[in-house]
Amino acid sequence: MQSTLTKPEQQTQQQRPAGNGRANFLTPVANIHEDKDGYMLEAEMPGVTKDGLDVTVENGELVIIGRRSAAQPVGQALYRESRGWDFRRAFELDPSIDAAKITAKIEQGVLTLHLPKAEAVKPRKIAVS
Repeated sequence: MQSTLTKPEQQTQQQRPAGNGRANFLTPVANIHEDKDGYMLEAEMPGVTKDGLDVTVENGELVIIGRRSAAQPVGQALYRESRGWDFRRAFELDPSIDAAKITAKIEQGVLTLHLPKAEAVKPRKIAVS
């Protein structure tokens, strides 16, 4: 079953046109949890700070872009597994999510988004008279 927040990414490395060349992006690892009030999305984006983060909602799609600060390496690199690429990930939002009330914070490279459900779709108890 596909979640209301998922949009399958085809690969962990993406290429998007940017100006006169191509920008490379990594797909951040993400976890999504649901409770009665909404969803919590956590995305791991090491090296990204609040200033380098762009979170947008448009046409039912949540797009997260994280830009890393360019750190100057000390000495000559002999071996490297990590890439200095920026992050990008997109999620389709279910109409039951109240996009106007989405909140975000980033701490130590982990972005946490709270995506509340609209009041109309939350379970409620109906009083019987």
